[in-house]
Amino acid sequence: MSQFVFLYRGADRSGSPQEMQQVVQKWMAWLKELEQKGHMKDIGHPLDSTGKVVKGKQKKIVTDGPYAETKDVVAGYTLIEAKDLAEATELSMGCPVFERGGFIEVRPIMKM
Repeated sequence: MSQFVFLYRGADRSGSPQEMQQVVQKWMAWLKELEQKGHMKDIGHPLDSTGKVVKGKQKKIVTDGPYAETKDVVAGYTLIEAKDLAEATELSMGCPVFERGGFIEVRPIMKM
């Protein structure tokens, strides 16, 4: 088994408290299913939309960020195990992020 990260991007985070509760319930059900099937390595966390960007080879420059388009900002992540990229991609397809206009970047974790 290899490890993969799901990077959640671009989902609409607005809605009434009742709608948001339903969204959270769908997420928890999907994540629980991944865990029950033995694919969950780390449930991960949502990420705040604020942060800092640090750049520079010699002199480091710190600016507010991230400066991506809203649809591209990473909203959170989950670490999973799958036999290959194809299986990891298939596992991502049940995610509720798609219902709110978001998408998932599935990335293999490189072994060092």
